[in-house]
Amino acid sequence: MADDLTEENFRKRYRARLCAELEAIKAAGDDTTSDRRPVVLDQQSIGRLSRMDALQAQAMAQAMQARRNGRTRAVEAALDRLAGDGFGWCEDCGEYIGTKRLDLDPTILRCVDCAR
Repeated sequence: MADDLTEENFRKRYRARLCAELEAIKAAGDDTTSDRRPVVLDQQSIGRLSRMDALQAQAMAQAMQARRNGRTRAVEAALDRLAGDGFGWCEDCGEYIGTKRLDLDPTILRCVDCAR
């Protein structure tokens, strides 16, 4: 853990950041709900190329939501580790990951050496 942070401040710092990220992910998902809905294949309302564009946009929105879901799971797992004693420690070797690395991504599970 960083020398300039107490255990409580360390936990507060990352908890606030992780909770803010969860809120941002949820808001982004809510904003794209309509883009992920099934495309109506009514030839009277839209043409073939427009329908293809709509299907492509839908697929992209669904893929983005799948990435958001994965990130949500990673953030929630980091919050669980933060509530316990596992946050900030490498899951492979047990060494401290490092504040600079955690600042880049607080969901990191491995130190630099083990990540190689």
